Amino acid sequence: MEQFIITVARETGSGGHNITRKLSAALGVPYYDRDLLRKASEVSGIHERLFGAADERIGLREMLSAAEKVYRGEILPPDSDDYISTRNLFSFQAKVIRELAETESCIILGRCANYLLADRPHVLRLFIHAPLEARMSRVASYSLAWSQREVAKHIRVEDKRRAAYYRYYTGEEWRDIAGYDLSLDSEVLGEDGCVEFVQQVLSAFLK
Repeated sequence: MEQFIITVARETGSGGHNITRKLSAALGVPYYDRDLLRKASEVSGIHERLFGAADERIGLREMLSAAEKVYRGEILPPDSDDYISTRNLFSFQAKVIRELAETESCIILGRCANYLLADRPHVLRLFIHAPLEARMSRVASYSLAWSQREVAKHIRVEDKRRAAYYRYYTGEEWRDIAGYDLSLDSEVLGEDGCVEFVQQVLSAFLK
């Protein structure tokens, strides 16, 4: 099989992480999530803790200035006052993602990878979603101490954060289907069904 990249964006509680892990095992390729922070730290010399602190945490003030922060591809030099700014930290993550796409087949979870690799061949961009009731049930299953209201709030806050992060760096909407090749309902297909479907599509995609 030719070299390929799969990017995965997912709604909170949709099972996107499990689907990514299972797809990685089925295809025999690695998947990258927080591993990207370590790689970006190694490339930049910036402590991984700073990447973790900035990762997908965009405040209201930054959201309001999103139009000025859209990723342009530039990386600031070490002597810049903004070397450890959230914008520059993201640029290093983007550099790592693009280099991975050049060198190996893999799956990348989140971090605007569908946007960053939109101009490359053999990139299959997925969005995993599910009805709110199904997502609440999934989140409640691993957060047993939470009330239904707390579960709903967690989902709402996390999805809002992911949307803000995506808009901040891309200027586009996270849920806009135009940014993806496949949008999969994990409640309808199930986790294993999603994996099987993506495998079938990937085989046709690479022909």
